[in-house]
Amino acid sequence: MSLLKVDNLATYFDTRQGTVRAVDGVSLGLEKGETLGIVGESGSGKSVTCYSLLRLIPEPPGRIVSGTAIFDGENLLQMPKNELNRIRARKISMIFQDPMTSLNPYMRVGVQLIEPLLIHQICDKRQARERALDMMNAVGIPDPETRYSLYPHEFSGGMRQRIMIAMALITKPELLIADEPTTALDVTVQAQILELIRKMQEELGMAVILITHDLGVVSGFCDRVSVMYCGKVVESGTADDIFYRAHHAYTRGLKKSIPSIQEKGKELFTIPGVPAQPIGQRQPCAFTPRSDLQFTEEEARMPAEFVEVKPGHWVEVHPASVENYKEYLK
Repeated sequence: MSLLKVDNLATYFDTRQGTVRAVDGVSLGLEKGETLGIVGESGSGKSVTCYSLLRLIPEPPGRIVSGTAIFDGENLLQMPKNELNRIRARKISMIFQDPMTSLNPYMRVGVQLIEPLLIHQICDKRQARERALDMMNAVGIPDPETRYSLYPHEFSGGMRQRIMIAMALITKPELLIADEPTTALDVTVQAQILELIRKMQEELGMAVILITHDLGVVSGFCDRVSVMYCGKVVESGTADDIFYRAHHAYTRGLKKSIPSIQEKGKELFTIPGVPAQPIGQRQPCAFTPRSDLQFTEEEARMPAEFVEVKPGHWVEVHPASVENYKEYLK
């Protein structure tokens, strides 16, 4: 049985301009010990999807409209808040996107580190402190005895990110959600943090959901990948499927946008146009206006379908472009 099975998740936000369909029918699956990458441009719904799983969406203006999220046989979206609180940080931990604002500036980092251990009554305060020091050492923070009593502003950005990772892993969760854990960090620190997460994953046997817009990170870290655009998953498969057999025009565009594969001296490739806004009338295929495929007005109004082009590899296929997929749909 899958560790996590998400089906038809939809999360909307009510604004003065109208209803924003931030997540609009997302389905995901995750096995124990597996790493799933969720990629896409800013505003594609990656973070809101994972916040919805833990019901961290502010209500109002947000609301979870539909869907199920079965974790260890229980539906996270339907269980009472007190039961959900027993899962948060204990079985499912999250590394939030910005360590600068995710840590409480008025509390010493040591107090913040041991908080989940004490709340979930995993150990007493003395044992919690010892465990926190061990975890700080594991994530590469020098002189943990001294730094345990420091405040967040006394750490660099990279060190604060390590504190966030230590806080997420200290309870030895079954699932770690890492929301852009390497954003704004230099390449050296980025590699160290990803290697640290991989090492802890192997030691604890936990599953990982990695949210990122960096396909280069995904290629060497994830087992499977889901590509999101305008609140929907437009392509999903193994890392090899996405990087070597990508079918959706958006996925191909993201791949061509990776700076490291650009030819030296030539203009960097960018996907034309701007991301679609998930507000107002729902479009049959949100990416059609930016696609490199040509459609007539009548064809553009045809709704796209999510089809399995090969076992485990799903793609949102526009009926007018089905010719491009015939060899895969046999």
